[in-house]
Amino acid sequence: MTATSVKNEAKRLIENLPDTASWDDLMYEIYVKQKIDDVIKAADVGRVLTHDEVRKRFAMQCTPDPRLK
Repeated sequence: MTATSVKNEAKRLIENLPDTASWDDLMYEIYVKQKIDDVIKAADVGRVLTHDEVRKRFAMQCTPDPRLK
């Protein structure tokens, strides 16, 4: 992202915050935006895993949630 587009995106984030927003609210919005951008870039270059691969890496088993029946 260029410096100009970062500045414009920061302005957009600030303008979308409520008038009562805190510095923490702003920092959170910036953090989330950065993480989303990172994930999109990773997906664009093929750095993705299937659900099964994630489960294997974390030794998770897929068990149905009884509340969803």
